[in-house]
Amino acid sequence: SEETKAVVQRMIDEVFNAGRLEVIDELYWSESAESAKRWVEPFRLAFPDFEMQTLELVAEGDRVVGRFRCSGTHLGPWHESQPTGRRMHDIDEVYFFTVRDGRIADTWGIEDTAKRIRQLGL
Repeated sequence: SEETKAVVQRMIDEVFNAGRLEVIDELYWSESAESAKRWVEPFRLAFPDFEMQTLELVAEGDRVVGRFRCSGTHLGPWHESQPTGRRMHDIDEVYFFTVRDGRIADTWGIEDTAKRIRQLGL
C-alpha cells in the first residue's frame, strides 16, 4: 500500500506540481502514458503555477484513492477559453488510480469544475 501511494504522490509532486512531463513515461504504463500527457500538458500550459495539495491518500491492493485541493492562475487557453489572469483556489478533486507493478495503469476522477469556472469568471 505504501509503495502504490508513493507512485501516486510522485506523480502529483513531479508531474503536476513541478511540470516534469517526462516523468509520466516512468510512472505510467505505456498504454496510459500518452493519455496522461494529453490530460496534463494542456492543463499545465493553462495554469503554469498549478499546485495540487494532497489531503489524503488511501490504498488497498492495486487501488489508490486521493483527495486533493488545487490552485492556479489561468494564464493560457483552457477548454476553448482564453486566459483570464484570474486565480482559482481550493478546488476539490478526487481521483482513483490503479497501480500495477509500480506504474499507473488507469486513472479516473471527479473535480469541482463548476467552482473552477465561477472563480475564473468563465
